[in-house]
Amino acid sequence: MLLDTASLYFRAYFGVPDSVKAPDGTPVNAVRGLLDFIARLVQDHHPDDLVACMDFDWRPQWRVDLIPSYKAHRVAEEAPEGSADPDVEEIPDTLSPQVPVIEDVLDALGIARIGAADYEADDVIGTLTGRAAGPVDIVTGDRDLFQLIDDRRGIRILYPLKGVGTLQITDEALLREKYGVDGSGYADLALLRGDPSDGLPGVPGVGEKTAAKLLDAYGDLAGIMAAAADPASKLTPTQRKRLTEARPYIEVAPKVVRVATDVPVPDVDPALPTEPAHPEQLEALAVQWGLGGSLQRLLTTLQR
Repeated sequence: MLLDTASLYFRAYFGVPDSVKAPDGTPVNAVRGLLDFIARLVQDHHPDDLVACMDFDWRPQWRVDLIPSYKAHRVAEEAPEGSADPDVEEIPDTLSPQVPVIEDVLDALGIARIGAADYEADDVIGTLTGRAAGPVDIVTGDRDLFQLIDDRRGIRILYPLKGVGTLQITDEALLREKYGVDGSGYADLALLRGDPSDGLPGVPGVGEKTAAKLLDAYGDLAGIMAAAADPASKLTPTQRKRLTEARPYIEVAPKVVRVATDVPVPDVDPALPTEPAHPEQLEALAVQWGLGGSLQRLLTTLQR
């Protein structure tokens, strides 16, 4: 089981009231919500291995170089020119202080936590999925990762609809029903229709349904662009014009939209712990941040 950790703690933050606080008054709703999420996931799905995948760079420069608008609307503060640090993401004031606490608690528990410089959590997930010898459940509220779904390999997305108690188990059958594509076609669909939440412009005039029809007719992005260049193809004049004019975007967008699968991730033991790796440190964190029942529920679940 691979967790898109930021996606889950954002959901926890907005799903758990900020009246949930540590003894010093600091909100810990995202921390406690994430611990409850993990406990429920382990209880319901019994993974052998679990990895919390992290965003070490939520807006990698190599993606921005290709499409400057990529996540540009989420930038709260640009990194100084020439700096190795990433841009600062716009995050609610009371969430950002909770992220280091989440990291400390996961480490004390002994839950594997992996990120990579210059890459997003999606890329870490793509790399670990590619290396997996058996089935993989990816837990994310980000539809971008639908591109990894592969029934043949047992790769599916557990997509939270309400907390993690109600999950949409997303496989290729559901993808075809909802979007008209399989996992490998989803990235091309997303690229063509665009995604305002990621600052991807898409092809003007090509929405989700049109993109699905084009992919059904021509197979993949390369087939669609070959049809756009072929006067004998059955594309309408308007479609041909739009695709031709969008060629500069279409040529660079695949590298931005598709998750990387060759990220240099560190070697860690992904086995789900049955006991805390650092019990004294965990106890100190539990007291300092008032983690109470949320941490105890997770510990009880892990010991089963």
